[in-house]
Amino acid sequence: DTNRWREQTANQDYKTKSVPGEPVKTDKNSRRGNWGNQIEFILTSVGYAVGLGNVWRFPYLCYRNGGGAFMFPYFIMLVFCGIPLFFLELSFGQFASQGCLGVWRISPMFKGVGYGMMVVSTYIGIYYNVVICIAFYYFFSSMTNLLPWTYCNNPWNTPTCNGVVTPRGINNTLANVTRSLVTGAAEVAVEVVNKTKRTSPSEEYWKHYVLQISDDIGNFGEVRLPILGCLAVSWVVVFLCLIRGVKSSGKVVYFTATFPYVVLTILFIRGITLEGAVTGIKYYLTPQWHKILDAKVWGDAASQIFYSLGCAWGGLITMASYNKFHNNCYRDSIIISITNCATSVYAGFVIFSILGFMAHHLNVDVSEVADHGPGLAFVAYPEALTLLPISPLWSLLFFFMLILLGLGTQFCLLETLVTAIVDEIGTDWIVRNKTVVTGGVAIVGFLLGVPLTTQAGIYWLLLMDNYAASFSLVIISCIMCICIMYVYGHKKYFKDVEMMLGFPPPIFFRVCWRFVSPIIISFILIFTVIQYKPITYNDYVYPGWSLAIGFLMAMSSVICIPIYALYKIAKSEGTTFLERLKNSCKPDVKWGPALSEHRIGLYATPGSEGEVEVRPLKEEGMRSASPSRAATAQQHTTLPPAHRGPHWASASPHPTLSHSTPQRGGEPTHWRPLHIVRAYYF
Repeated sequence: DTNRWREQTANQDYKTKSVPGEPVKTDKNSRRGNWGNQIEFILTSVGYAVGLGNVWRFPYLCYRNGGGAFMFPYFIMLVFCGIPLFFLELSFGQFASQGCLGVWRISPMFKGVGYGMMVVSTYIGIYYNVVICIAFYYFFSSMTNLLPWTYCNNPWNTPTCNGVVTPRGINNTLANVTRSLVTGAAEVAVEVVNKTKRTSPSEEYWKHYVLQISDDIGNFGEVRLPILGCLAVSWVVVFLCLIRGVKSSGKVVYFTATFPYVVLTILFIRGITLEGAVTGIKYYLTPQWHKILDAKVWGDAASQIFYSLGCAWGGLITMASYNKFHNNCYRDSIIISITNCATSVYAGFVIFSILGFMAHHLNVDVSEVADHGPGLAFVAYPEALTLLPISPLWSLLFFFMLILLGLGTQFCLLETLVTAIVDEIGTDWIVRNKTVVTGGVAIVGFLLGVPLTTQAGIYWLLLMDNYAASFSLVIISCIMCICIMYVYGHKKYFKDVEMMLGFPPPIFFRVCWRFVSPIIISFILIFTVIQYKPITYNDYVYPGWSLAIGFLMAMSSVICIPIYALYKIAKSEGTTFLERLKNSCKPDVKWGPALSEHRIGLYATPGSEGEVEVRPLKEEGMRSASPSRAATAQQHTTLPPAHRGPHWASASPHPTLSHSTPQRGGEPTHWRPLHIVRAYYF
């Protein structure tokens, strides 16, 4: 039965023998390759979804939007938007066994969506590796007896520097002396400290030593050679881990995807033992229920779910394309999505326990030390670590965790681009020499990242982070849902998923794919537009020309969609525009499962054992059918390749697609070609 078949094929190759003595057919794709096992795919997807944003963005959003009350809209959005979209992308890539370009054989006019995903992944991959390289820099800087951002007695410090740790042998008063008054023989030390302009040693280390930040985004200054060197290290590490594609990265993720949880647990145990940790956690979790009525809270929850899962980047489609055809991606999508969100919540405990301790030490409110983004990762948290005994050890662990979290996402970003290029060109040479493509993409990514290592690099990094992957992702995701559900057809796609998994998508997901998720995505887009504010960095306001560049980056991925659509319509057959439009939307002849043994029913190739034979309509008792329709049906002994689908098969090994399937009341229902003719011709 179906359950037994599903259990037998869940964790092993799906094998069939149609004729005794013939070679065994398997799910393995020898040309593209597959994951070594299902665990590799899950760990890779977890590493892709769980990134830096889970550590440096979610805890701050939760604290700012009502603490524990924020969890309610957050998990509502996870259920109705996050998991359904995650499942949609995984099933999409797994069914076609193609990357973010090849899957659009489903409706060639929308291939521009795939190019848009590539553009987004390119932008993110460029600046994401710069963040990783800065984490590498801090990691190497932590290999010392004393963290360099502990005190204010360094050449790069300014008079406003006021550390939380006082050097040994210097009392607190004299440490803050800025001026001496001499009257006669007496010298009086006067403490003159402007508390309102206090800057921490970690902030000055970040700005004046690591970045040596310039005063304007247009003033590039010099390339920071230490940062450039770390950027080269980052790209080399990514390349080596992907040198054999998913075969090598699938082994690396056993460490890169799991060890961050070990570090989080170590930091959590250390954090909750510190004085003031409970206060910090209360700030993080104490619910402010009145904020649930604020639309901004719901918008932030939806946006965080959408962006943290990596939807519309192309990575989910790419990773799923290396699954075996009958892998249960429905189960995987639930596991990975819940793991991602649970990690965000868990990271909040780690962050706010340490920030609570820091606030207690400084005798200030937690809100004064709470931050997000690079400010949290490279300023606030490193400063808090200086208060701990053996602070270099904790710093090494923290930044090593950031490196691993970043690499997990970067692996998938680079693989997305490489897979799309290899699948699109598709020659034997490029398939055999995929490593060359990987190296080429890595070199280009390194060169494009060099401007971000200059003294103005942080301005450009934040500009790319705010614009390159903002509302464009929402538009891409919305168009993807519309194409699959309404252009290709939801009924056909549901049957495709049923053919692949052995069971149809649950009705909840069918409703979400068709209605709920697109509505939520539209809400996110509207919210993003309404809440838009020009980007700033601390007190620096970005000039108008730089904001224009940001909008161009955002639009460069979206504009791919209409440009390619117009190109495809112009190249399609037809005498009128509507005919060309209709033909450009039809599935390509190559759409469907990649392996021939999976191309059954309407996807079967002529003469194969899975080919469907169309019988005369009169056999179905449809005597009322028009003569023209009956003649059309009798003229076609097999359906043309462009219209073949998995819905009815004459020799299907699939248990749920056999000719005789029990229905209610025990009466068998015989799958007749009439249904195919009705669905695809009339």
